[in-house]
Amino acid sequence: MSLPTDLKYTGDHEWIATDGDVSTVGVTAHAADALGDVVYLDLPAVGATISAGEACGEIESTKSVSDLFAPADGEVVEINEAAVADPGLVNSDPFGAGWLFRLRITGAPDLLDATAYAALTEGA
Repeated sequence: MSLPTDLKYTGDHEWIATDGDVSTVGVTAHAADALGDVVYLDLPAVGATISAGEACGEIESTKSVSDLFAPADGEVVEINEAAVADPGLVNSDPFGAGWLFRLRITGAPDLLDATAYAALTEGA
């Protein structure tokens, strides 16, 4: 799967797409492939305040349970109920229907562009 160039990425394999003051967050195809079949999502609650780099949820797969890390500081304004109901969306469409939550950002660390993220994951 090609890496969307209009997104920003974290070293923890989350992506973020900003549209106005609300950003959509998900995990990358690289992360989804490494996780295997995703079977359960524990996402932050709407209204929760999260901080960049801190665990804000969990993704459970047939292989393991992994923390979901906040890509930026902010308030969760929506979760993807479709992905909660069908966690396999994270595997089948990680950059589309498999998004996880939307965040009103109050502060963002330096994020990676697609080129830097590709370099980070090459050979991984």
